[in-house]
Amino acid sequence: MHARSFVALGVLAGVALLASSSLYVVNETERAIRLQFGEVVETDIQPGLHWKIPVYNTVRLFDTRVQTLDAQSSRYLTGDRKGVIVDSFLKWRIVDVTRYYESTAGSEMAAERLIAPRVDESLRNEFGRRTLAEIVSEQRDELMTRPIDELNMALVDEMGVSILDIRVKQIDLPTEVSNSVYERMRTERQREAREYRAEGKEQAERIRAAADRSRQVILANAQKEADILRGEGDAMATGIYSEAYDQDSQFYSFLRSMEAYREAFSNKDDIMVVSPKSEFFRYMETSEGRR
Repeated sequence: MHARSFVALGVLAGVALLASSSLYVVNETERAIRLQFGEVVETDIQPGLHWKIPVYNTVRLFDTRVQTLDAQSSRYLTGDRKGVIVDSFLKWRIVDVTRYYESTAGSEMAAERLIAPRVDESLRNEFGRRTLAEIVSEQRDELMTRPIDELNMALVDEMGVSILDIRVKQIDLPTEVSNSVYERMRTERQREAREYRAEGKEQAERIRAAADRSRQVILANAQKEADILRGEGDAMATGIYSEAYDQDSQFYSFLRSMEAYREAFSNKDDIMVVSPKSEFFRYMETSEGRR
């Protein structure tokens, strides 16, 4: 009984070993191929539980998720012979596992070594078709449309991989180009500053001239109103003087004489000598007689 138990356990272990060697699982994010002595006998195996013949068959699994290849910065010449340094990356994934295995032996590093030069060549050609101004002003997505389409068509057939997207992270100018661009931009800004300064000066002159004209008009109107008011005041004063003169002409004459004397002898050092027979004393005697 004891011997039979060992035999049963041995049989179960053999069955388990055979099952583990014969069965394999393909995950949702993977595709597989089955090989027989290195030759592909089954391709594009879908996710699930599958079986193989141990020893005779081997299975290779491939990740079909989107992969990222960060390309090295490269220097390209634009259509107007300007050098630019471009830093880019691309997105790719496996769409044909058989072609991918045949072209790369299933190595992701080998795949990237094959893809990178093709991307570099495509970007070099695309930048060579455009001027620096077009590259800077145009949308990056439009700039990458042609390289994506061309590379995708070529690499699907050659390697079984699809190029999903190419993005430019940064475009820099070499030092010598940067200096020339900076100098040109500085010159252009200085020219614009001179134009703005000249326009501002001209505008200031126009404003100043308009202000001077407004000032002259305001002063002229004020002077006109002042003359009118002064004339009206003089007319009123003349009327008042006339009425006062009509009431007492002698007193009015006397008052005017006193005012004249006061104005003439405003300085205390002035001396006036009056004859006793002058009209002043006669007027004073007449006034006393009236009282």
